[in-house]
This record gives sequence, structure tokens and C-alpha cells, in this order.
Amino acid sequence: MGEVTLKQIAEELGISVTTVSKALKNYADVSPKTKTAVINLANKLNYQPNSFAVNLRTKESKTIGLIIPEIVHHFFSNVVNAIIEKAEKKGYLVIILQSNESEELEKKQIDLLLSKRVDGILMSLSNNTKNLDHLKKVIEHNVPLVLFDKISKLLDCSKVVIDDKSAGYDATEHLIKSGCKKIAHFRGPLNPQGSIDRFLGYKKALEDYNLKFDSSIVFTCEKVSFNEGYKFAKKIHTEHKDVDGIFAITDLVGIGAVAYFNEVGVKIPKQIGIIGFSNWFMASVISPSLSTIDQPGFEMGKKSLKLLLKEIKATKKGNQIQHQTVVLPTKVIKRNSTAF
Repeated sequence: MGEVTLKQIAEELGISVTTVSKALKNYADVSPKTKTAVINLANKLNYQPNSFAVNLRTKESKTIGLIIPEIVHHFFSNVVNAIIEKAEKKGYLVIILQSNESEELEKKQIDLLLSKRVDGILMSLSNNTKNLDHLKKVIEHNVPLVLFDKISKLLDCSKVVIDDKSAGYDATEHLIKSGCKKIAHFRGPLNPQGSIDRFLGYKKALEDYNLKFDSSIVFTCEKVSFNEGYKFAKKIHTEHKDVDGIFAITDLVGIGAVAYFNEVGVKIPKQIGIIGFSNWFMASVISPSLSTIDQPGFEMGKKSLKLLLKEIKATKKGNQIQHQTVVLPTKVIKRNSTAF
């Protein structure tokens, strides 16, 4: 049996399609007897409203698109949990897509979400996204777009971020106040704004405390992985024995460094201090536990959704959207990998 329509229900009951539609929506001008007959038959035939037709009529799909680089990441899982929890309370479903740090996949996912007529899109850019045409397309389609965490300053839309430069500064300053004099940085890829800003914060802290910047102890993590943290820690140990502090772009990279130094018997933090970034659960349970910058993922998800829903409402009413940039606070979480 094909899809059941309002017309089929109307013909079987000998009433108009309009009456069936009103009965299903519990209109007051339809008698209780007719409502009961319509609802019973609709249930018997497993009638499902045509969501596409409803979308065209209401200009609303009650769906939101969410694109993130990776779902299993601790930070992004917190963001996703917040968005789903809050969206559900507002009557929205969330379509979650993972870009796998691929610009090409990101483009396909944007096209998919636009074809599904989502009411708005939440997105954290991939590390490899350079061309922004697919995002400009979203704006041209008058679909609200809110970027969070990994953003582009070149795009005219609302954003929810942390101050990565300030956070990078705080991480480096914490190592300096722990007594570190020669601090390496395991930075992120060259393209994402957050990676750039954390690096700039690192450099500024060195400058403010009169410590020399040495580009030979800045290592670029392309995949931002445990293995890169391990590999660069080995390089530090074999080629830069005077390094006594490491600021890692994420906790996962920092944990890789901790694993290497534990393996070769380098004492943390007595011989080398290490601080990560994001406050991943594993950072608190490894030995020694990893000092880190707390990045508020759940709060970022809540703020991003709140901003998007506000813009969806404004768009539906035909009002002009006032774009905002919300900056959330971060803080140093002191654990056993630093002496301060």
C-alpha cells in the first residue's frame, strides 16, 4: 500500500479533505464524532502527514543542520549533547553530520542540508576549509548560519567562540609561573583561526615575560593526534633537552607527550611541565593528570542554538538579522603535570 493521503481518508468517510485536515488539527468547528472517526481511520491506515507539504505551507521544517569535524571528540560531543537537549525542548530535530576535516565533504553536506530545507545551520569548520563559497551560499539562501569554535572571521554571520589568543596566553603564562624557561608549542594546523590565535597567545606570553621565541621548538600537528604529541615529545627529548615546558594545542596531543616522557623516565613536572587544552575527561585520569585550559563545550552548544533559534524566528518574520559574536570565558585547570 502506498502513502495514505487526506483525500483517501475523506473519500472513505464521505467528507471533505478540509474537514479531515481540520479534524486532525483538532479544530473547534469539527464535531467530536467526526474527529473521532477521522483519527481512528488515520491510525488504522497508518497515516503520516506529508512533511514536505507542511514545510511548504508553514515555511518551516523544524529541523536544524549541525556540521562538526568529528563526533567522538570530547569537546564536540559536549557541544552536540547541549544542542540536541535544547533543540528537542524547542520542538526541533537535529541532523548531525561529520565533515572529517574535509572541505569537499563539508560542501556536499551543506548542499544536502539546503535540499532538506533546514531552518538553520550550526557549524564548526574543518581544519582544511579555505574556500568559503559553500557557506556564502547558505547566507544567500537566507538560511541562518551560526559558526562555533572553528570559525572564519571573513564570513558575515553570527559566531560563538572563546578568546583563543587569551587562552593560549594563559596556558603559556601558567607554565612560566611554574618555573619553565624554555617552552615548546605543539600547535595546530596553519589554517584554522583558533590554532593561529592560540599560537599568537603563546608568542605574546613569551614576549611579555622576556623569554625568547624559538621557531625550532614550535611543531605543527596536522592531524592533532596522540601520535603527534608522542612524536614531537620524542623530538624535544632527543634534540632540545633544554626545553622544560610544553603547551599542546589539545589534551589529546598533550597526553601523547605525557605517554612518551613516562616511557623514557622523564619526570613530569619536575623536569618538564605540560599543559593541554579543552579539559577532556582523560586529561584528569592519566598519570600525572594533565593541566589544561577548560573549554566550555556544553555552554557553547547552548549559546549557539539559542542564537540560531533567535535568527530563525527573525527570518520567519521577515526581520533583519543582527549578527553577534559571543565570546565565552576559559580558565586554567591546574593538575599534576605543572608545578605551579
